[in-house]
Amino acid sequence: MMPMDFNCDIGESFEAFISGKDEEIIDYVTSINIACGYHAGDHTIMHQMIRSALRKNVHIGAHPGYPDREGFGRRNMDLSPAEIYDLTVYQIGALQAFVQIEKGILHHVKPHGALYNQCANDREKAIAVIDAVYDFNPQLILYCLSGSQMAKIAREKGLSVYEEVFSDRRYNDDGTLVNRQEPNALIQTEEEMLVHVKGILTANEVLSVQSKKIQVAANTLCIHGDGPHALSYAKKIAALRRQLEQM
Repeated sequence: MMPMDFNCDIGESFEAFISGKDEEIIDYVTSINIACGYHAGDHTIMHQMIRSALRKNVHIGAHPGYPDREGFGRRNMDLSPAEIYDLTVYQIGALQAFVQIEKGILHHVKPHGALYNQCANDREKAIAVIDAVYDFNPQLILYCLSGSQMAKIAREKGLSVYEEVFSDRRYNDDGTLVNRQEPNALIQTEEEMLVHVKGILTANEVLSVQSKKIQVAANTLCIHGDGPHALSYAKKIAALRRQLEQM
């Protein structure tokens, strides 16, 4: 089995609000996506996460989202392409400043939440984010939903793309993620998660909520750092990856 990137959305604490067990999770992943202060996170957390990633030799990514702390960036917003371009550049730039101070390298950009989902197959929104990433630094890798229109457009633009699958989310028949408002959107048990992840790692496939096997392009596997089982899932996935790589 070829090694696959294993990423986590982290750095989503701010002020007195604490989200996730970031420092522990970093020990088990190969790349992290750091919230840039709009949907979550703040300047202090961003700087701390960059220091931790460099200390632990983990790839650093910017995780820009909509300006929606109350909804954790998971509510759709009807912003113009120009607004999306600007908020993306702004957030990447904020993270890059701390990366530069610490003499690190920014590896990738992954949109967050509703921005991620809306960009997946909305051409105008996707182009706004893609152009922002490309104009900021065309060497950055764009992480986006496997099989999405965004992945295709980004490659046509000349960006490197990691198509992403999720270890803790369920899928529809068309390869889209089950909406978080649905009761079955999240994988809740360790047993189901491991079966799901093994299918991704060994066969590039997921089982949809309608029990259909779906082929997925998979360059990176994601776990959400704010999930209730995030740390235990990360440990189990890291162990499974090592086991499969040794076979």
